[in-house]
Amino acid sequence: MNRFFKFLSLLMAGVLLVFCWPRPHAHAITIREEEEMSREFLKVVGDHFEIINDSMANAYVREIGAKVLATVPSQPFNYQFHLVREDVYNAFATPAGHIFINSGLIAAMETEEELAGILGHEIAHVVCRHISQKIERGKKVQLATLAGVAAGVFLGIGGAGSPASALTVGSMAAGQSAMLAYSREDEIQADQVGLQYLNEAGYSGQGIIDVLKKMRTKQWYSNQQIPNYLMTHPATEDRIAYVDRWVAHQEPGTPFPAVDPYPFRRTQARLIAVYGDQEAALNRFEAALAAQPGDPVAHYGYGLALARSGNRREAIAQLRAALARRALDPYILRDLGGVYFQDGQYTQALKILQGSAALLPEDPEVRLLLGRTQLELDRLTDAVATFEALLAQTTEDPQVYYQLGQAYGKLGKMGDAHYYLGIYYNRKKEHQNAVFHLEKARETITDPQKSEQIANLLKVSRKAALQARQAAERTR
Repeated sequence: MNRFFKFLSLLMAGVLLVFCWPRPHAHAITIREEEEMSREFLKVVGDHFEIINDSMANAYVREIGAKVLATVPSQPFNYQFHLVREDVYNAFATPAGHIFINSGLIAAMETEEELAGILGHEIAHVVCRHISQKIERGKKVQLATLAGVAAGVFLGIGGAGSPASALTVGSMAAGQSAMLAYSREDEIQADQVGLQYLNEAGYSGQGIIDVLKKMRTKQWYSNQQIPNYLMTHPATEDRIAYVDRWVAHQEPGTPFPAVDPYPFRRTQARLIAVYGDQEAALNRFEAALAAQPGDPVAHYGYGLALARSGNRREAIAQLRAALARRALDPYILRDLGGVYFQDGQYTQALKILQGSAALLPEDPEVRLLLGRTQLELDRLTDAVATFEALLAQTTEDPQVYYQLGQAYGKLGKMGDAHYYLGIYYNRKKEHQNAVFHLEKARETITDPQKSEQIANLLKVSRKAALQARQAAERTR
């Protein structure tokens, strides 16, 4: 019987894989339409939730995602992974390969296997183009509207009568909205395909069982606490049973390589301490240290939680204790330097941040902290060089423009100072301030490329400032 079941499982896996890629292309929306919809998804998520911009946590999740993606057939778009600051258990994928996972779900996990399991399953939904196929059926509705509805369904935004319910119900009939949730067949297929990817990436598949059981346990408490993930990813019991049988009947042979638990635990600790409930984080890490006094991750998490509460002296002690047990961990170094900076101990912060920056040359957070520390110590030329290098690396964080403007202002280079401050206020949508600084910059900036950018930004900011004034006058 076991041999028959194994044969049947492998046969089913082969059948589903054949129909998963590339056959759905014939029945799904186009790649360009998927990319258009993904932009709408991102807008909806950004309007309702906080996307976590944490270089360490984001890099770790991307690393695990990339490990799974390395086993996936060639894809027509680049996958991107996003962390959402929400305590509820949820994860979902959009067209064009955007994978979202809530910080609260990672906080409930125990291993990297569980994270890889969720990411593998969501990647499989994208590869199989499950959402794209469902959206194709309702294509008579505008893609932007469908994207909003789908985002509302997966995010669980609002209930009947709430402003957000217009997103999920008012835009479409309830039946069409429900159509976007995955079917039992979608879930089993995504599990089969995802399990193959996980196995090839070096994960056993046990993680997806463990995390599904955690979510199933939570739904027993009350209907109000049913995780969003279970609402859009149905057939939990069937999935647990199926994956359990799959894992049990895998061909015996070389065991899966051991996974170092430290990177997952460190990332989880940071998400809990910095982005979770503050009081709960303090209690959690106090209890962890009572149970394991020498645990560097517990010291690290407790230090971050203490710093967040304003107890910087004790935070420094905890982070130093973590560092004593994980010497030269670049992220503990960075965060220790950050607490010294917050505490006004700039000379000490400089030494530590320089060491962290040498170990994390691509990390934008340590570069920003280092530049701000140099600025506080009036090492202005060094600060400008640090911020300019960071700006060459990334243009996403408006704070880089603000700090660079401050540094140039202290150096007396007012044209450059106004230029960068103008960009900062434009990014922050404070258009009145943006117009002021950009007009000042235009008076002295001679660089043709910068002059053209100033002119374009001025058009945008002037128009936005005028619209804001007119709106204010209408409400008087």
